[in-house]
Amino acid sequence: MFVISLTYKKPLADVELHLAAHIAYLDAYYAKGVFIASGRKVPRTGGVIFAKAESRSVLEAILQQDPFYIEDVAEFDVVEFVPTKAAPGLEQLIEVL
Repeated sequence: MFVISLTYKKPLADVELHLAAHIAYLDAYYAKGVFIASGRKVPRTGGVIFAKAESRSVLEAILQQDPFYIEDVAEFDVVEFVPTKAAPGLEQLIEVL
């Protein structure tokens, strides 16, 4: 499992220009079962994505398709972790392994 932290490198006005394409990209990878949850940081300096992928290299190839990556409006920091506990109702996250 992965936690991806996006930090905007450009002003919000530049980010907004690519937001619709970014949302379409997210939707495509939710449909494929790669993305589990995502949202904006507070304050709005970037976003966070929870993802599952076969490997870090597979995930990095997916992230390189993000319009925010392509347009160089955000920096991507990837943290891989192995979930060993989950709240009731989220136990399936442990089975991602």
